[in-house]
Amino acid sequence: MEDIRTKPYLDPEDVLSLGFIRNPPVYVFRRYPRAGLRSHILAVLDPVAVRREREGLVQDGVRVFPKAKPLKILRIFRIRFPGLREAEEEISGVRQVIRFLGPECLALSEEFLVSCSFEGPPEILLCGLQEYVEGAVFDPWAELSDQRLQTLLGLIARETERMDGVPVEGIQVEAVKEKARIFVARTRRLVAEAALFPDLSGVGNLLVDRSGAIRLVDINNISRRPPEGVVPLDDQGYPVWDKSIEALFRVEKWAAGRAPSMEADPYLYLGDPDRRRRVHELERRFAERRAGSLSTYGHAGLPITVP
Repeated sequence: MEDIRTKPYLDPEDVLSLGFIRNPPVYVFRRYPRAGLRSHILAVLDPVAVRREREGLVQDGVRVFPKAKPLKILRIFRIRFPGLREAEEEISGVRQVIRFLGPECLALSEEFLVSCSFEGPPEILLCGLQEYVEGAVFDPWAELSDQRLQTLLGLIARETERMDGVPVEGIQVEAVKEKARIFVARTRRLVAEAALFPDLSGVGNLLVDRSGAIRLVDINNISRRPPEGVVPLDDQGYPVWDKSIEALFRVEKWAAGRAPSMEADPYLYLGDPDRRRRVHELERRFAERRAGSLSTYGHAGLPITVP
């Protein structure tokens, strides 16, 4: 069987060929709009909702075609693990992130391991069945202003009303800031107590959900605190530890209305000019390697963009 980890994307037939999902399946699998650098991502859909999307239904004398919403998101890791211990360490990191951030600040996921044979002996494949979060991309690298956020919240409200057919109460900017401060505090506690940092740097890794909460939806690129002086790179060659800290700094600065101290953990790394230059150079090299290909990862919720 072809090694699905090297394919640019998966079709439902590829997933069923792995053998750990009942065939014929109970649910419908659909390629998700945002592919991952570290994971294949597919939507898991209710077949009844898919049929309504295709055939439509009559409401108040008008035939409408409601888009089927995912029940879950299926993630399949691209990474090859040397053995069971390394795969279990990856799952352990995910569980730690879930424990510290909690369901208010991330999309919950159930991780599991399967054994698959591709072109040789059986190998370990890490998968996750993740909660689907409806929301809009919260980009820490964009302008973080109240005006921009208000535009984003208006789009969320209108898109929710369009998809559900019922008006929704607008979310206030201050409510989002308060929830962003909770997200920052929990993330900083994760770093301080578990020496782990989730990937906040990928565009699409953070969403604003319908309630106004900041939610982490990409939990597949967890960094461990590096030794002093070391700028760690992920498996794609990206300085994800330092860039995620910078992203959190930007979120906290916006949510708190002032810049946090660079003398406090984890922002100490940002106060070292030499380290910042090294990170910038590593980021430049990464961008050159990724030129002409998809450079964002994670998954987004509602298809919303902000002008």
